[in-house]
Amino acid sequence: MNKISRAFIISDVICFLLLLIFLFALPKTLFKSPTSYVIEASNGNLLSAAIATDGQWRFPVADSVPLKFKQCIIAFEDKRFYQHFGIDFLAMSRAMKQNWKAKSVVSGGSTLSMQVIRLSRKQDRTIWQKVLEMILALRLELKYNKTEIIGLYAANAPFGSNVVGLEAASWRYYGRNAESLSWGEMATLAVLPNSPSLVHPGKNTTRLIKKRNDLLDKLVKLKFIDQTTANLSKLEPVPGKPLPLPQNAPHLLNRFKADRKNLGFNSTKITSSLNEDLQLKVNAILKRYNNRYRANDINNISALVLDAKTGQVVSYVGNVYQPENVALQSHVDMIKAPRSPGSTLKPLLYASMLNDGFILPHTLIPDIPTQIAGYSPQNYDLGYDGAIAADKALSRSLNIPAVKMLQQYKYERFYDKLKKLGISTLNKPADHYGLSLILGGSEVTMWDLANTYLGMVRTLNHFNTYQGLYNPADYQAATYIPSQKIEEKGEERTSFLDHGAIWATFNAMEEVMRPGDEGLWEQFSSSQRVAWKTGTSFGFRDAWAVGLTPQYVVCIWVGNADGEGRPGLVGIEAAAPVLFDIFRLLPNGKWFEVPKTKLKKAKICRQSGYKAGEYCPDPIEELIPTAGEKTVICPFHKRVHLDHTGTYRVTDQCEQVNHMQHQNWFILPPAMEYYYKIKNSDYRSLPPYSPGCAIENNMGTMELIYPKNGASIYIPLEIDGTRGKIVLNAAHRNTNAKIYWHIDHEYVATTSHYHQLAVNPAPGKHTLTLVDENGERLVQFFTVLEKEKKK
Repeated sequence: MNKISRAFIISDVICFLLLLIFLFALPKTLFKSPTSYVIEASNGNLLSAAIATDGQWRFPVADSVPLKFKQCIIAFEDKRFYQHFGIDFLAMSRAMKQNWKAKSVVSGGSTLSMQVIRLSRKQDRTIWQKVLEMILALRLELKYNKTEIIGLYAANAPFGSNVVGLEAASWRYYGRNAESLSWGEMATLAVLPNSPSLVHPGKNTTRLIKKRNDLLDKLVKLKFIDQTTANLSKLEPVPGKPLPLPQNAPHLLNRFKADRKNLGFNSTKITSSLNEDLQLKVNAILKRYNNRYRANDINNISALVLDAKTGQVVSYVGNVYQPENVALQSHVDMIKAPRSPGSTLKPLLYASMLNDGFILPHTLIPDIPTQIAGYSPQNYDLGYDGAIAADKALSRSLNIPAVKMLQQYKYERFYDKLKKLGISTLNKPADHYGLSLILGGSEVTMWDLANTYLGMVRTLNHFNTYQGLYNPADYQAATYIPSQKIEEKGEERTSFLDHGAIWATFNAMEEVMRPGDEGLWEQFSSSQRVAWKTGTSFGFRDAWAVGLTPQYVVCIWVGNADGEGRPGLVGIEAAAPVLFDIFRLLPNGKWFEVPKTKLKKAKICRQSGYKAGEYCPDPIEELIPTAGEKTVICPFHKRVHLDHTGTYRVTDQCEQVNHMQHQNWFILPPAMEYYYKIKNSDYRSLPPYSPGCAIENNMGTMELIYPKNGASIYIPLEIDGTRGKIVLNAAHRNTNAKIYWHIDHEYVATTSHYHQLAVNPAPGKHTLTLVDENGERLVQFFTVLEKEKKK
């Protein structure tokens, strides 16, 4: 091989190596600086942003750059941007002449492509760096198109102070997005990257205005704008100090920070599903109530609004944001915080029992003093109805009927149902919660609670859409990202809750008792039908309200983030007014359609709410969920036999059958009857047996209300150290009857009319015997504890 050939090979290798260096000179990711987290409303307007980790306000690269900015920056920085390939040799030669004449650097001649390279490298400005910028600018033009290059410049150019990028600058200096800026405002921003130090409150204003006006004149020469527009634009003021960025959804922004990787987002910016107008109005409502509640040291309030049709979040206020007062803990997102749900799970139990054929909508539920394995629930008003229809018990949010219902349904079954419905915070075994599960003895998040009701709404809404089938995706959690839609498909014949059970539950929820006071009643008046439920946790720590229509689900929480309870912190007073104020903002629509094929006509006993049997005297026809066919026949209507006058009950031992009157009678157990007839004046107690007539024992003459058979009782000590007393309570069908009380087979006392007796038995197991005037006996057992059981 001769020297010439070797020289050609060496030169080819060098050229190849230089080509490789050129091709790989540009890093895969040009800008690696951290960007601000940004969340926009569905209309593209900024809701909230957080400063980048390096202390700069730097928004991610926008999808597009406003035409005004393109024209302004090209006119100001690079008139031949669309003609060159990264280097403008005419501009370079002109700059060299200007610098030579001025004996200093007065013009750089850099193209926008070269400036993008310089911004990405952040190196000292030397001749060698300038040459390198030129080479890399050529490489940049090969990798990116002109639109992308100007987008990179707009996103990374300095705009003074700690503001980087056009979008951040637009919000910091003018309080709105770049697309909405005027020519004067856009021209002002376009000159800033060239001299970012011009923006200082009270300083450099004259220089900034001159630069802005010179640019406006250039725009006229280039025929981007006319002279009139330029003249009017010159009258606009230039910005002073930067404005604070909007913080209208800070908690959703933080949620997005935590969710971003799991969502598969590379960008730190999202356009959310939030309705900007609604979000701002909900913020204002919560702020107004927060100002009122803080007088009672109730510091936090949150609201969540879900669109049932799309399955999207349209308003997300995790707390009333008050960063200036750290003690208020307004940074805590209460939508994600596990809290006691109070009574807000009661509709889910009601729906589950309807769904599984345990009850009908109006089935009577006991409401009497109750003790179950040492657990004694109390109604909020501390009263008793004796027996109450299941839907009325729900609408009045009575605790004892709810516990009785859960006892029948089994808390293990309800625990599993809640998990299937989407309650994710039940992280302990079912036995840990027991019957208290229905009274707020667990924890839920507002997010899970609202999404559970959303699933029910969507299921019922889709009854016709899926021709009676179900879509498991209806119970998927709502999304705040519009691109993530819930799949619309009916594919299963069964669901966690069927259409008929949900429909009956929403009907019961629509009848929730409003406050009786006239002033409060007006607060709750609404032009639209709303199914709703309130809840209050033990110790007045949490006040809840959840409401729904076919179009929306709204959930409200009021309380203190640190868990401190406050008097008056109850759902009906603190949370419900907020709920209805928000519903007034929402458009009205049609109510749920009746799911006719998932309901059956059945004859129902008017008084008991059970399926009518042969002894029900006045049955009515109602629509019930199909599973209701599995429920039992009314147990409270029975055939009784009276003497010929209808005054006394008799048997065939004391009255000839052909002389008897046979009547169907509504008969409650004695303890239920004792309270029921107080509130139901039309209740007819059973007539007494005819004197000398043998008594039938199948209807229960007496019942011990307290203590229940087998109960364990602790009697606390009085102030003087002596042991206190317990009050024994019994019911007898005959209001005039006398009861003779015996403890451990020793006579204690006699009672009549009201059968209550205060006693002080010693610790240990005792036998309690009750005997009435007719010799009927009731024997039960109870234990008095030496020490109180530890919880």
